Amino acid sequence: MDYKEAWDYQATIFKELIIGKKEKGNEASSCKSGTLIFVEHPHVYTLGKSGSENNLLIDYIQLRAKDAQFFRIDRGGDITYHGPGQIVGYPIFDLEVMKIGLKEYIFRLEEAVINTIGEFGLTGSRLEGGTGVWLEPEVKGKARKICAIGVKASRYVTMHGFAFNVNTDLIYFNYINPCGFTDKGVTSLEKEIGKKQDINDVKTIVRGKLREVFDLDWTNMRS
Repeated sequence: MDYKEAWDYQATIFKELIIGKKEKGNEASSCKSGTLIFVEHPHVYTLGKSGSENNLLIDYIQLRAKDAQFFRIDRGGDITYHGPGQIVGYPIFDLEVMKIGLKEYIFRLEEAVINTIGEFGLTGSRLEGGTGVWLEPEVKGKARKICAIGVKASRYVTMHGFAFNVNTDLIYFNYINPCGFTDKGVTSLEKEIGKKQDINDVKTIVRGKLREVFDLDWTNMRS
């Protein structure tokens, strides 16, 4: 799905959830927990509201030559890349219903991906001062990110989410300082394991791990 189309789609759900909370007032806890969207995007770079355009290392003419788009958006974090072979998850969740705060929410997103790559024999970790899921973050010169996270929250309702590299073409990360870092790398499930993965199978695992860490039941599932 085109990035802007997906952004507008999740924004609509986000607004509906907030309006529903306002209408119910003190009965907000009876509102639904939210919606989870999984999507793959064409080549696109997105820059968070506190990020620097200097972390995009190519100009707009070069962007077009690489068939890529660029958007400055309203999430936290710096610049990242989305593209084919990457699972982008947009949880539009009501944290008030879930009874958790934003810090715990991000921790659980990371935990779901850590548990997912654990199914493939990989050990994921967190990096102090950098959200997302990393491999060997404590080893100088070897720290590499496999999943980026950037979110927005209003009235305890979240938007945006995570980008998990499965079969992602990592060359596109060469044209940015991913998440603002200049001394750390990027990786994918395919690169770490040494072979292309069935992305639908991986989506099923991620969805299951998210269900576990947030203690949710999925309803009205569709593709």
